[in-house]
Amino acid sequence: MAHSPASTASPLQRLSTFKTTTTTPSAASPLETFAADPIFSAFLSPSFSSTSFSSAALSSGSPASTAEKLQHAIRLLQSQLRSEVLSRHSDLLSQLSSLQHADHALSTVRSSVHSLQSSLRHTRSELSDPLRSITALTLQLSNLHATSELLHHTLRALRLSKKLRDLAAHPEKIDLAKAAQLHCEILAIYDEYDLAGIDVVKEELAWVRETGDTLRGEAMKALELGMEGLNQGEVAIGLQVFYNLGELKQAMEQLIGKYKGLGVKSISVALDMKAISGSVGSGFGPGGIRGSGTPQIGGGAKARDGLWQRMGTCMDQLHSIMVAVWHLQKVLSKKRDPFTHVLLLDEVIKEGEPMITDRVWEALVKAFANQMKSAFSASTFVKEIFTMGYPKLFAMIDNLLERISRDTDVKGVLPAITSEGKEQLVAAVEIFQTSFLALCHSRLSDLVNNVFPVSSRGSVPSKDHISRIISRIQEEIESVQLDARLTLLVLREIGKVLLLLAERAEFQISAGPESRQVNGPATPAQLKNFVLCQHLQEIHTRISSMISGLPTIALDVLSPALGAIYGVACDSVTTLFQAMLDRLESCILQIHEQKFGVLGMDAAMDNNASPYMEELQKCILHFRSEFLSRLLPSKTATVGVETICTRLVRSMAARVLIFFIRHASLVRPLSESGKLRMARDMAELELAVGQNLFPVEQLGAPYRALRAFRPLIFLDTSQLGASPLLQDLPPSVILHHLYSRGPDELQSPLQRNKLTPLQYSLWLDSQGEDQVWKGIKATLDDYATHVRARGDKEFSPVYPLMLRLGSLLTENAPETQKP
Repeated sequence: MAHSPASTASPLQRLSTFKTTTTTPSAASPLETFAADPIFSAFLSPSFSSTSFSSAALSSGSPASTAEKLQHAIRLLQSQLRSEVLSRHSDLLSQLSSLQHADHALSTVRSSVHSLQSSLRHTRSELSDPLRSITALTLQLSNLHATSELLHHTLRALRLSKKLRDLAAHPEKIDLAKAAQLHCEILAIYDEYDLAGIDVVKEELAWVRETGDTLRGEAMKALELGMEGLNQGEVAIGLQVFYNLGELKQAMEQLIGKYKGLGVKSISVALDMKAISGSVGSGFGPGGIRGSGTPQIGGGAKARDGLWQRMGTCMDQLHSIMVAVWHLQKVLSKKRDPFTHVLLLDEVIKEGEPMITDRVWEALVKAFANQMKSAFSASTFVKEIFTMGYPKLFAMIDNLLERISRDTDVKGVLPAITSEGKEQLVAAVEIFQTSFLALCHSRLSDLVNNVFPVSSRGSVPSKDHISRIISRIQEEIESVQLDARLTLLVLREIGKVLLLLAERAEFQISAGPESRQVNGPATPAQLKNFVLCQHLQEIHTRISSMISGLPTIALDVLSPALGAIYGVACDSVTTLFQAMLDRLESCILQIHEQKFGVLGMDAAMDNNASPYMEELQKCILHFRSEFLSRLLPSKTATVGVETICTRLVRSMAARVLIFFIRHASLVRPLSESGKLRMARDMAELELAVGQNLFPVEQLGAPYRALRAFRPLIFLDTSQLGASPLLQDLPPSVILHHLYSRGPDELQSPLQRNKLTPLQYSLWLDSQGEDQVWKGIKATLDDYATHVRARGDKEFSPVYPLMLRLGSLLTENAPETQKP
């Protein structure tokens, strides 16, 4: 049946025959129209719901109108779709042709894949048998290689074992380090290559391990012998053996633990009271130790000696232990493995770890401190022995530290003990040190309390009491004088006791009017003060002599206390000396009541002294007989030691001379006969002071001033300016004397200010030479004003001389020359 051309055409071809009317495209596409339409825009939304749209259309009240619009939109879309297909007809046909070619190519590839799979199945069947053969042969070869390696290492281990047997065959000549190296290699081969299960190796390994134990024993023996005998070679051999064995660190830990244990045991044995009891007698008879650690009656001395003996033995053992450990550390710090050049110390001590000696010393100090603390609290006997004998205990410790330091002092090697380590051991017995110092203070303070009881103020200690205090202090110092540190601690306690003594002595001093009277015989209060002064002076002198050979720091420790003793001693007699000086000064002030300007030559040549001088001499003799004879040391006393009273007498004698010269220079008028009288008074003064107070030749500047003033008063005024005598006199004395040579209208500061001699003297005591010159200069200016007011042009020869000497002498006056 023949088909018409129209019936055999494809749908697209049939579509191309459709006739379409040509219309003018609208301004906007249907989709754009739909998007602007309120009804159709809902269809373009991704969340469009037909149910919601239908419900909204039905509820709008005009569903028919909405349906008609939908039909119109459908027709419009179909028309647009047809237009799009027709406009792209050629593109759609070309895409259809490409799909046909792709389908043909795909069928060709499918055929080729089937062919390749068939070839692979054939190849697999041909290669499977050779592969199985190769795998089996490879496994066989691997097993053969492993067996060969096992046999090789087994033979090597056996050869090394034979070498080890050869070395061990001659134990007297065995090279321990080489044997250790062989032993280590054998075990390394056994462990690394898993030779377990081989009978010949198993049998040989048992002997190798036994030999290793022997090597360790010999190495440890060499180490210990070398450490005890400080033999560097033996220690080096032992260390090398353990290094070759690979056990150096473990061996060192074992050795350190051993020496720690020895030291701790030694300390425990030293303070074992039961052991001490057994060494001096039965525990149930005399000399035994009771449960409280106190010896039985009659056994204290033996137990004490036994304790000290054991402590001495302990110190020796601790010294040996530390020196031995230090010697081990020294060899470790120098010994290197000859093959690897590794420093053995680096194998034992890693960075940041403490040194061997520090570890051992720390353990020993800790054990020692614990034992000392326990002995102090648990045994009254040990506490008493170590407290009373602390200097001996400290000397033992100090000697131990000194011996260790001396025996381990090698250049380039760290010492066995550091400074901190030494302080730690000393601190371990500090509890006994505190108790010892408290006992020392108690002994001395009890003596002071007995000699100067608080309840009794009137009692005066005897010389024997003071001697006992001094002797006790000397014993305390001598008991610790071998150690500077302990000496300073004891001196501090002595200083506290001396301050207590000074306080008690000060309480005993009498300070009423009866202690200051100087006109009658010495009163009981004064005699009591004299005794106190002498006692305190004795204490000060003797203790100063004791510590004179000690370092300066020791003197500084006792200086405040000795100063307090000296101050109280001075206070006990200072008021008396001041009263005596005031009395002597009042006698000298009577010089102004004498008429030195109108005396005749006959009176001047009289051998009798002036009345004031006679009274002065009587007072000096009275002071000497009643007071100074009891205070000043006898001629048999130690020469060169100036006592408190000697110093006060010297000061008083110097003041008397200066005071006399001052007021002698103020005498005005002074005639020639008056000069002779004054010169004789000066001679009498010199004699009285020298014989009864103090040797005038030893007074220095005051005596030179007295000797210079006597000839000075006889010099002519014209000779004064160039006289060498001026050098030994204070400027104020010279200037005051020149007033006696001037006219009456040249008033002295005493006259100008209308002062009494005593008032002017007090003012001079408070002023320096420069201020005195200002006062004198004012009188000179007044004198010049009066002369000019009279119309005179000539001044007294004294005026220019005083101006010149005043300005010159005050500039060059020594500081020691005071008015």
